[in-house]
Amino acid sequence: MRPAGLKRAAVETIALGAVQEPRLRFDRTAVGLVRRLQAGLAKSVPEGRTVIVTITAPIRQDSKTAAVLADRIRQLLAIRRAQLEATIHGNRIQVRVLKGGASRTSRLIGFVHNPEPSPAALFELTRRLLAGMGAKRRRPGSDRWLIVANRDGLAPVETVRQVCLALRARTVFKRILLAQRQGVRVL
Repeated sequence: MRPAGLKRAAVETIALGAVQEPRLRFDRTAVGLVRRLQAGLAKSVPEGRTVIVTITAPIRQDSKTAAVLADRIRQLLAIRRAQLEATIHGNRIQVRVLKGGASRTSRLIGFVHNPEPSPAALFELTRRLLAGMGAKRRRPGSDRWLIVANRDGLAPVETVRQVCLALRARTVFKRILLAQRQGVRVL
């Protein structure tokens, strides 16, 4: 029997290994471009889908790029394709439409990154987090926790934190923990 005041928690776990951590950019141009895309496409992304956009820095012609990219993403969604790789106004862009997401999570997330390494880690991490978000139904009276297992201490911790923030994973999980050899830390 549970002591009074303790709740049950449903725990989702994802294990991450060594990948090259992309160097993300958060300058005004990068943040502004992502916000314009989110505002322009908020109602275009269907329920149960999440669009992830990566743009290689430096960004050229950000306003024009955002307008063309928003149209290309709408076309991608209309024909139900899952990915796009393009160069728009000199900017290398990759888009993936992933299954998953909840009504409270972001439907479009975007990252601006340096040219090396590739953004593959962003796509894979986002896919795994979305799968964890939708893995189980919430039991009445229980919280959901996410544990990210950092195998061999080589997981891209800052990238995990940024993807969780972008997806608004805190709206799904009460606690997000990073398990490492050194102990557990809250993300």
